[in-house]
Amino acid sequence: MGFKVVAQGRAHQPCAACRMLRRKCESDCLLAPYFPAEEAEKFAGVHKVFGASNVIKMIQMVEETRREDAVKAIVYEATARLRDPVYGSAGAIFHLQKMVQELKVQLESVSARVLESQAQRDELLGLLRNVNHLDRLVHPINAPVLDEGSFMLDDAVLMAYDPVKFPAECDWFLLEE
Repeated sequence: MGFKVVAQGRAHQPCAACRMLRRKCESDCLLAPYFPAEEAEKFAGVHKVFGASNVIKMIQMVEETRREDAVKAIVYEATARLRDPVYGSAGAIFHLQKMVQELKVQLESVSARVLESQAQRDELLGLLRNVNHLDRLVHPINAPVLDEGSFMLDDAVLMAYDPVKFPAECDWFLLEE
């Protein structure tokens, strides 16, 4: 619909297609709604790849309600063909699919590293809890080894040392072997 609004707003200015083909732009020009005068480079690419008569035939084959989408697809394919004459838009699609696969592999790797870090964290938390438990068994309750409350290891304190939430600047402890 955006194409038609531009086409209705033009006075007596020929569309990009008629201007390039050096012909008079009639009021019922089939290409005028889709290739306004301001977008001459768009029609130039389409014309270079498909030719004006083929573009007109393709547009006529499509029902009117779907023509705008068809022109967008034609412009996209023409632009892709100009960039990559052999594969066109299929090359771009292949490239994007390859990137998706690479990102999936990276995601799996990072997920495995996160699980490994969580397992290490859980192991360290278990060790810290055992040390805290052993300290209570070795020292009598009333013996002032350190001032009371300074060595409390509850879940709130231990969660402060969550390696997943730990600041990225402190990644020196995650050195790989």
